[in-house]
Amino acid sequence: MIAVTNIPYPSWLNTGDNTWQLVSATFVGLMSLPGLAVLYGGVVQKKWVVNTVLMAFTGFSTVLIVWVLWGYNMGFGNPIGGGGGTGIVHFFRDMIGMPHPITSHFAEQNQAVSGANTLIPFHFPTATLAYFQFVFAAITPLLFLGSVIGRIKFKAWLILVPLWSTFIYSVDAFLLWGGGYFAGQGAVDYSGGYVIHLSAGVSGFVAAWVLGPRLKRDREHGVPNNLLMAAVGAGILWLGWNGFNGGDPFYAGIDAASAVLNTNVATAAALLTWLLMDMWFSSQKKPTFLGAVNGMICGLVAITPSAGWVNGYGAVIVGVAASGVVWVAWNYLSKVRPFSKVDDALGVVYTHGIAGLLGGLMVGLLADPGMIQYGVTGKSYNGPGSFSIDGLFYGGGFHQLWEQFRAAIWVIAFSAIGTYILLQLVKLICRGLRENDETLMVGDLAIHDEEAYPRETFAERIGGMGSYDLERESS
Repeated sequence: MIAVTNIPYPSWLNTGDNTWQLVSATFVGLMSLPGLAVLYGGVVQKKWVVNTVLMAFTGFSTVLIVWVLWGYNMGFGNPIGGGGGTGIVHFFRDMIGMPHPITSHFAEQNQAVSGANTLIPFHFPTATLAYFQFVFAAITPLLFLGSVIGRIKFKAWLILVPLWSTFIYSVDAFLLWGGGYFAGQGAVDYSGGYVIHLSAGVSGFVAAWVLGPRLKRDREHGVPNNLLMAAVGAGILWLGWNGFNGGDPFYAGIDAASAVLNTNVATAAALLTWLLMDMWFSSQKKPTFLGAVNGMICGLVAITPSAGWVNGYGAVIVGVAASGVVWVAWNYLSKVRPFSKVDDALGVVYTHGIAGLLGGLMVGLLADPGMIQYGVTGKSYNGPGSFSIDGLFYGGGFHQLWEQFRAAIWVIAFSAIGTYILLQLVKLICRGLRENDETLMVGDLAIHDEEAYPRETFAERIGGMGSYDLERESS
């Protein structure tokens, strides 16, 4: 009698890689819900908590529907122009993928294939890759939500997010991650310094400019309503970033471990840098929690484009440099036009836009060719070769820095112009982008008929109604 062994999964699937990608995706999803929702919800005034949290939840949901129906293949499918060509023709033929859904059984359970995969086949299904890439797509508009809090119409937000995800995010994703033009020229973005953070920072800044400032009262008395909840959100954001950067090698290998370690090293260095600069150079000369959070975010954002391509020394430099530069920008550039004239509520253009730009450019300086993303070097490796990046400081010349610069200019210009056009369209549809001043004075109760901290409740006491409750009931 011959024993028969039934394998519960296809031969191309690697359970370790598949598990790590799904876990990483869940970590990144937690960065949005509840991470950003709780962080932003704790930092805003109490009258905007419900509005902020609901926009986070609806933004996340809206992007997912867009993603499975057409967005994923726009970012990671076959080029709509067939690819190839030269010059400007090459650019437009390799600019965006063909939009179509991934909702069939074949699309979800077939082996993942993407222009982002150039060396080694993916060892998990399309469903895994699509969900992993979705959580990146979802967090991006949630980041620039921080720029427009306190005045954007809720229905305008519901329309803007799917439009922006379709026409801005998907294009940048394909160009840099999906095997598009900039990827073919050699530009790299390990986990989203350009595609996510630079784009979100620029788009948020443009949106804040178009919308106009918050009410003067809200700007002058914008006191956080719950710093403890903000701390919870910030902590989820930090540790969730282990999936953000650790999942982007797409394999549960040595580079995933390096990316996780480098992410935390850069973040710790950045947090301490901002804290010390507050203590030494600010007018108050005091350490602040919100300052530490800003430094933390700078480190997370700046290491994102290079997490698996720099070594530990590079991670420290990235964290210190990004936090120091953004601290100066936050305290001094904010007083110069046009920054002084734009009410970027939570400073997204600084902590995400400038930090993402710096991180992307530092890849061209600090990438260590000894940090192998795919494969290994030596006689024991029989695959198609290893993949790494050579920065200027490691003998790579100026080529990588030039390609990083070109890609950054594109993301800045395209995000700014595209976001402006989309906002004008949404403005026509919604007959304005801002809530009226009467609604802005009230906040959550006027928009949602809910508030985060109601002044009184109608709940019964455990032992029955108290005298106050009885009086209220009888009246």
